[in-house]
Amino acid sequence: MSMVLRKVWEMVLWRSDSSTSASSSSSEVSRSDMGDLELLPSDILIQILKLLGPKEAAKLSVVCKALRSLVPDNRLWVHFLQTHQAEPSGDSVFFAETTLSSGYPLPACVGHWPLQLSFKHIYGQRAQVPGSIIIDGGSGYCKFGWSKYACPSGRSATFLEFGNIESPMYARLRHFFATIYNRMQVKPNKQPVIVSIPICHYDDTESAKASRQQLKEAIYASLFDMNVPAVCAVNQATLALYAAKRTSGIVVNIGFQVTSIVPILNGKVMRKVGVEVVGLGALKLTGYLREKMQLNNLSFQSLYTVRTLKEKLCYVALDYEAELKKDTQASFEAAGEGWFTLSKERFQTAEILFQPHRAGVQAMGLHQAIALCVEHCHSADLAGDSDWYKTIVLSGGTACLPGLAERIAKELHALLPPYMSGGIRVIPPPYGADTPWFGAKIIGNLSTFPGHWCVTKKQFRQKPRLNLIW
Repeated sequence: MSMVLRKVWEMVLWRSDSSTSASSSSSEVSRSDMGDLELLPSDILIQILKLLGPKEAAKLSVVCKALRSLVPDNRLWVHFLQTHQAEPSGDSVFFAETTLSSGYPLPACVGHWPLQLSFKHIYGQRAQVPGSIIIDGGSGYCKFGWSKYACPSGRSATFLEFGNIESPMYARLRHFFATIYNRMQVKPNKQPVIVSIPICHYDDTESAKASRQQLKEAIYASLFDMNVPAVCAVNQATLALYAAKRTSGIVVNIGFQVTSIVPILNGKVMRKVGVEVVGLGALKLTGYLREKMQLNNLSFQSLYTVRTLKEKLCYVALDYEAELKKDTQASFEAAGEGWFTLSKERFQTAEILFQPHRAGVQAMGLHQAIALCVEHCHSADLAGDSDWYKTIVLSGGTACLPGLAERIAKELHALLPPYMSGGIRVIPPPYGADTPWFGAKIIGNLSTFPGHWCVTKKQFRQKPRLNLIW
């Protein structure tokens, strides 16, 4: 393979040199065939082009007639998107460029892809996009990084309650964003920023609308006062849906303190349908596991150790009563604290999502709240696909617990009539705890970004105010 690759490369250089040295009076550069390379199957030639890289492959399409039909092959440029532009998959690029490129609001009918979509053209356009800073301000932890990165470059605890609208909100936001930029060691005026916001003020009342508007303006104002050129702020639930390559569905976001069940149609939160909220979050599960460990005389130095054990050992039982009869003992070595062995605590911890009373919480179970949301979506009878709400996407670190998606699906089929539960699909967090960040990455790397997704300082200051994206 290396000898073949070397021969191709020498051919490229020879043809390039001959093109530059040819007489200017010649109307066409003389071209010879590929010699023995013409005997190779097209799949092998595609592999050679992959090894050469995007620039050399594009150059070959100019200097070699025989390869001109192979270079535009979408398989080749999907590979380059993944290896040279850190895109997770060709499907993600396909979804982004065919459904999100026109900006927000999204078209009512998405998913009708063009018959001819050139990934070579898309690669060229995306290479020109400068990239953006992504700040996923989770309710517990913040993930940040550049959209051109394969994953977030840093994480920190979020010392900001986005939903708390008080007089110091602007100052707190300004401090929060400045801290992130300092940690990334970048200047705010160099790139657009995408901010992922935990969904808050759930109701469709005038009071909730006013609170959301006040929060929006504080976020945009604080960033523009830092000379950020353009801002795109989208709620976490919508970004999690985009990460799953969907624009409609129900997002179940298990946050730090509460869990929200958010219906979304064509990228818009359907607050009129109803956002359900359960007063249980990751913090409650960690606290419940701590109590169980203390009852069993398991000593630990910090809550961080308990959280680590929750993430490494806990899971969701498909059948809670049946699981009680099994031997579920497992061990994990926590850094600096040695080995811990858990048994029934492993699945009893997550069970409080379905039976909150076990943790002393007076609330409906997660499955009941999702079923209620499904019923509201079905009753709303909105225009478009009648089954839009049957895709349920999980989001949040706790949503990554093994078995959660399967348990929710089982409970929903038991609670709902067949005409509602039929076709329901529960999708685990596509990118784990970083799912909303990756949803923002999909937007930030669009060939049309910042385009219609972002608001500039001039647009923000104009009257009347823009209907900012949420």
